[in-house]
Parts: sequence; C-alpha cells; structure tokens
Amino acid sequence: MNSESQTLTEEGPSREASRVPPRRIGVVINPAAGRERAILRTLNTVLDELEIDWDAAITHRRGDARRLAEKAAAAGVDAVAIYGGDGSVLEAATGLRGSGVPLAILPGGTANVLSRELGIPGDLTEALYLLAEGTIRGVDMGAVGEQLFFHLGIGFEAEMIKKADRKSKERSGTIAYIFSALRELRSPPTALFTLELDGETVEMEGINCLVTTFGSIGVAGLKLSKKIDVSDGLLDVIVLSKADFNTFLSVATGALASGEIGHALKQWQIREVRITAEPPQAITVDGEMVKLDDLSIKVVPEAVRIFVPPPEN
Repeated sequence: MNSESQTLTEEGPSREASRVPPRRIGVVINPAAGRERAILRTLNTVLDELEIDWDAAITHRRGDARRLAEKAAAAGVDAVAIYGGDGSVLEAATGLRGSGVPLAILPGGTANVLSRELGIPGDLTEALYLLAEGTIRGVDMGAVGEQLFFHLGIGFEAEMIKKADRKSKERSGTIAYIFSALRELRSPPTALFTLELDGETVEMEGINCLVTTFGSIGVAGLKLSKKIDVSDGLLDVIVLSKADFNTFLSVATGALASGEIGHALKQWQIREVRITAEPPQAITVDGEMVKLDDLSIKVVPEAVRIFVPPPEN
C-alpha cells in the first residue's frame, strides 16, 4: 500500500531560549506512574542547585493533574512540572492551555511517547536541567469538543489498549501493546471510515484511524512518518487499511530500514477533520479510553509551551 500525503502549509516551530531558570515552579506528581523510583530527593537537589523555589502536589485520581496545573498557574508560578506518563502530561497540558505558563515534562510513565518525540531525557536529573539549559517550544494539540489530545486512535488501536492487561502495561508500556497487537493480528475487524478533511470527503475501509500531532510510537527510533511535526500547525490523519502478515511485514521492514512506518499507511495533513465510522468504533486519547459522540476535530496550534532540549547546531 502506497502512502498518500496532503500538505497544506509548512510553518517552522516556535522556540524561545530558557536563558535563566524560572524562579518558582509548581510540581505535580503522579505517584501511580509506571516507574518506581524516589523522586523528591532528586527534585530537592537539582532545584536547589538551580535556585528554583518549588511546591509539590500529588494526584489521587483522574483529572487531578489538570486541576493542580490550573491551580499552580493561577497562583502565579513561572512554570509547571509534571511527573507521570502520557495521560498525566495530557492533563497538565490541558490545564495550562491559554495560561502562557510553560510545562516541564519529567517522564515517569512506561511509554512516555510525547517526551520521546520531543527529545526529553528519561533521566530525571537531566530532564530537570532543561528548566535552565533548554528551550521552550510551542506544541500543537487536537481538540474534539472540550477534549484536548496529542494522539487519538479509533478502532483496532483502542481495542488493543482496552484489552491490554493493566499489570503488563505498567511493566512494559508500549511493548505490551505491540505483543497484544500481534496476538490479535489474524483477523481484526474493519470499519468504513468517512473523513471530511478540510472540506474534502474521503471514504475508505480500515482497521484503525488515528489523528495525531506526533510521529513517535514509543519505541526508540521508530516513527509513523517523518512528515509529522508537533509544531507545524497541522493534524496528521492516518488510516491503516488492513492487517495481514504481508502488511505487517512491510511495516516492520520499513521501520527497520528507514526509522518510520509511514510508507504502509494512508496519511493526510489537515487543520480540521470530521470522522464517522460504521460500525461505531472504540476510541482512545493518549492511552486512555474515552467516549465521544461527535468526532469533529480541529488543531489548536501551539496549545502548550514545553521545555525541550536546545536545537542541535
């Protein structure tokens, strides 16, 4: 299957130097994140060295990271740091939308897909030093109603996540999803996807449709498509039309050869899309199952500002 790409515009990423560390930050910690490690001593040591005042808040349930990020921004902090996985990062980013307060990601989950995409170190100390040594990058998000997201999957991907054993997911992250997919690959059900892409309607059968702002799949070095840029002001809509052994072999071979798997997918780059599926399909947003009745989606350019490593010279 040949790839198909429609690019409407190209815009360079917005970056600004950190220059000096923020003076005061709020740290939101998800204690249920996939990695088991003591973090308070590292936080205290590094932030003391950087002369940053900080307060920490702990999440207890879904939605807390958003609420706590909003509260910290309203209190006048210079930045918010989130320790957790992709779901926690999404919540914190949602809470900071429109505030102008930048987000520092301290990867604490198992997959940490967005942080991998942005080149944020998995080591906590190195990630904290980005507060002083990194740059701040505007990162796009998608919006479907009031729900913001970085990655939305419809169909097989959502079913795979729904069926994944929670302990296995916590232990191995994305790898668990891959093995789950392999087990289900024999005969996944297809759906008819109707896509209204910036006013143009396309219909095609497939097992999975995704709308994303990033290309990483959570496995080092592998991307869906090198055309995807988190700061280009566009959403990437990708459909996998079938899943048999030959298609999977093509995807895997392409990933090993070029670092991307996009050649086996249909891809469009757009600002707005409305998706319907017949029959209705399960939906996942950044690794969490959601129920959405209307999939009218638009891009929110530079919805959140995130500390990232400085660009290479």
